[in-house]
Amino acid sequence: MRILVTGATGMLGRALVPALVKAGHQVRALSRTKRESRGNVEWVWGDLFSGHGIPEAVAGVDAVAHLATSGRKGRGAADIPGTRQLVLAARDAGIGHVLLTSMVGADRVPVGYLTYKLEAERLVAGSGLGWTVLRSTPFQQWLHRRLRDYASLPVLPVDPSVLVQPVHTGEVAARAAELIAGAPLGAAVEFGGPQVLGHAELTRTWCRLHGLRRMFLPVRFPGRLHAAERAGDLTTDATPAGTITWRDFLAPPAPADTPPGGSDDFATEHTASPTSPATQPEQDPDVHVYGGDDGYERPTRS
Repeated sequence: MRILVTGATGMLGRALVPALVKAGHQVRALSRTKRESRGNVEWVWGDLFSGHGIPEAVAGVDAVAHLATSGRKGRGAADIPGTRQLVLAARDAGIGHVLLTSMVGADRVPVGYLTYKLEAERLVAGSGLGWTVLRSTPFQQWLHRRLRDYASLPVLPVDPSVLVQPVHTGEVAARAAELIAGAPLGAAVEFGGPQVLGHAELTRTWCRLHGLRRMFLPVRFPGRLHAAERAGDLTTDATPAGTITWRDFLAPPAPADTPPGGSDDFATEHTASPTSPATQPEQDPDVHVYGGDDGYERPTRS
């Protein structure tokens, strides 16, 4: 299949693109930066917000994996108008399957950035196209980055009542690759990590495995989103589920069959370690466009 991937430079995109290539698909990856095409990955220019380049990007592909997201700070720019632009172009091109990645709890807790994800789901479901929505729990790589931002503090606030179900991006990518290659479900499916952890346990494990000694201050995080986390509304018991635990993500066990020189699995090798390039999105020039944690920013004239 020829598959267009939006958000290809983001945290999940950098795991999905090699996973699709490994499965034998031809990938067309969308970016707002000119990039060199290689092998089975064709990079194309396009701007989801304005719609420029999107009709050309969807032309001739069989399916679209729509990963591009505004994140917490993007005010829905890629999620809502961006999804609308993509759906219109995909419909004109006669695309058979659009897979949208969303978040577990978007349908139960439409608060903040989850509101944008739910509206994007509605746009895809009402598009008249074959569609599938994959809702995942928070990425382990994203949580690692968030904790690293606070690592210099002598005291770390923790809310033991907040529940988190971290999932590895490589496993979400594998699930997305499986779904996009199949028939459209016309439904939303959920995918979560193997463990539901309290925020305090998650933070203590991270500090211990990074050799950090910190004091922890128990607090009660305010707001509707944290209340939903506390109630377990952002977790899932759906199957299949991920198998890589939070601890194993932070300190990966060495595979017994790893060949000399390392793994030949790009997706695994470049997303498993918290110090790998795939977990350092701030090093990517497209992080402030689509798929990065800081979300979408409108292009500016220099």
